[in-house]
Amino acid sequence: MGWFSAPEYWLGRLVLERGAAAVYLIAFVAAARQFRALIGEHGILPVPRYLARQSFWRTPSLFHLRYSDRLFAGVSWLGAALSAAVVAGAADLVPLWAAMLMWLTLWVFYLSIVNVGQTWYGFGWESLLLETGFLAIFLGNDHTAPPVLVLWLARWLLFRVEFGAGLIKMRGDPCWRNLTCLFYHHETQPMPGPFSWFFHHLPKPLHRIEVAAITLRSSSCRSGCSPHSRWRAWPRRSSSSPSCGWWHRVTSPG
Repeated sequence: MGWFSAPEYWLGRLVLERGAAAVYLIAFVAAARQFRALIGEHGILPVPRYLARQSFWRTPSLFHLRYSDRLFAGVSWLGAALSAAVVAGAADLVPLWAAMLMWLTLWVFYLSIVNVGQTWYGFGWESLLLETGFLAIFLGNDHTAPPVLVLWLARWLLFRVEFGAGLIKMRGDPCWRNLTCLFYHHETQPMPGPFSWFFHHLPKPLHRIEVAAITLRSSSCRSGCSPHSRWRAWPRRSSSSPSCGWWHRVTSPG
């Protein structure tokens, strides 16, 4: 089964898993701190009212079994604690099945939140985090080599995100084709930052260069999708790859 594993990509797996866990941590903490006003029992879009109109098969969620603000807070904070443990490396200290269970728990918890979040959780990055988190379930830990198939699925996900972002820009508002989107973006963005006023008043030719750079970057897929990705690193000895040897440098063509 050597064709199925890629022990030389242990660093890529480490970065991907720890990064996904860090994003999970931020997402769970945000849910715990904001949900009462947004989707709580007395929020703007209460979860109980929403669940009364939905079936489990349409919106899979643990909260179909029972909902209360206390339970939602418990799921959010438990998800945050589990995410923090994964970021700290806990998934590499337990057996493979336990690590997969940790990732599966994170995915189920966040899927349960997203599927009752309604308008507040209708953005693309929620589904992106869930898809990435689902792939992380099968990436394994230090007890096994990263599966090649899962690595390619992660690359395919990255390609879809980058290429799709570029296509949406080119097919959407003509300001992307005219390179004028940043003429008014900084003064109309929903959540302006402390430097938005200064960025808005930058010279317009610089704004055009910025728009061109953003579009080109979004519609291209460079090192992250290459078969000889830079995520390779010094391979470590793995229980699933005894022939890997000690600390041999992996070289790739080009």
